[in-house]
Amino acid sequence: MDEEFNAKITYPCPYPIKVMGLQETGFVACILAIIQRHDTTITLANLAYRESRNGKYLAINFSITATGVEQISALFEDLKASGRVAMVL
Repeated sequence: MDEEFNAKITYPCPYPIKVMGLQETGFVACILAIIQRHDTTITLANLAYRESRNGKYLAINFSITATGVEQISALFEDLKASGRVAMVL
């Protein structure tokens, strides 16, 4: 993560994240389980969804309560390592 950007963030704070992947059975449950390992306050109700134009992909938007750079980096790594995520923003 960009050190100059992180120097301007005061933790804890809300941190928006977007995860995109193929819209397949179990995708949302998989992503939610990963998120909850890093922020136990997140529930299904905290997720917002948007399908791609052709319905092949699903974007999931949510905000975690970020406690530091380490938490955000670990969440991004776990999401990428799932094998189900095409992109994390």
